[in-house]
Amino acid sequence: MHYIKKTLFILVILISCQVYGQKKANIVILATGGTIAGSAGSGTQAGYTSGQVTIDAMVNAVPDVTKLANIKGEQISNVGSQDMSFDILLKLAKRIAELAKQNDVDGIVITHGTDTMEETAYFLNLVCKTDKPIVLVGSMRPSTAVSADGPLNLYNGIAVAADPNARNRGVLLVMNDWIHSAQSLTKVSTTAVQTFMSPIRGLIGTSSYGVNEYYRYPNGLYGSKSEFTVDNVNKLPRVDIVYADLDMGGDLIDASVEKGAKGIVIAGVGNGNMTKSALDACARASKKGVVVVRSTRVATGNVGRNVEVNDDELGLVASADLNPQKSRILLSVALLKPRKLNEIQKLYYEY
Repeated sequence: MHYIKKTLFILVILISCQVYGQKKANIVILATGGTIAGSAGSGTQAGYTSGQVTIDAMVNAVPDVTKLANIKGEQISNVGSQDMSFDILLKLAKRIAELAKQNDVDGIVITHGTDTMEETAYFLNLVCKTDKPIVLVGSMRPSTAVSADGPLNLYNGIAVAADPNARNRGVLLVMNDWIHSAQSLTKVSTTAVQTFMSPIRGLIGTSSYGVNEYYRYPNGLYGSKSEFTVDNVNKLPRVDIVYADLDMGGDLIDASVEKGAKGIVIAGVGNGNMTKSALDACARASKKGVVVVRSTRVATGNVGRNVEVNDDELGLVASADLNPQKSRILLSVALLKPRKLNEIQKLYYEY
């Protein structure tokens, strides 16, 4: 009996140590610039300059953030996200791959401008082969603004990256208390703080002052389940987006082919539709070996294969539920190796 009591006492002590003496997570913040690092002449000025504030200054502006995790920061770039490039994305992805292999790194936070954040998030979701949390954060107001949203977004983003329950959920975006998947998020407002929505698949969860709640895991393939890698890649193939509209001609599609595009994404009307002139140009491009993907300029919905357009006859690919900008990212990565059209179509269903 004495032995049993002693054993139980030791177990209680061990459990208490685990609950109350947990080590803080080690988080690395990779800064790329954007509005979250922006500065304006006054707190109520609409115009501002992106990428003016260093990562150390951003962290120092967030009260109690060091209670959440041990934090290190690195400056990858310092640009507004309208100037984000594939060169920066490749540099970022390769640095994430290095950090993810380190036992003393538990999660990664990326500060980023909102304009192209969904493209960066989706790109990293395809090529970063780790189950560790990768979290993008940004803001709609510069750091100097009245009611700047960046500090709390950064706080919540670090809280998610430090949370073991965030593992194996792919690349996430944390802004305005919401946790989005890279697969589903899109920017829907030019100025509103609640600019990101996940209209088709819904939120991954919420983060309120560092308290996280999760609803689901993303669908499809991502992270360690993805087949894509950029380990030995220094350049991505050119893929253009052509916007469809009333009375559209085919000359812009022809021009993309002439300028060396390896792929073209059509931001089509409705269910990925376009004029006959444009469809004829797409068929010409396909016959020349250029991969043409039909997406849609409509905010939500699925672009179906062989519904209103005979994709089999014309040699086209349907984007499923990926919008034009994400369709371009997937096609850019897919074209890193030779693939048949049916293989590329399968990727749009899987990712």
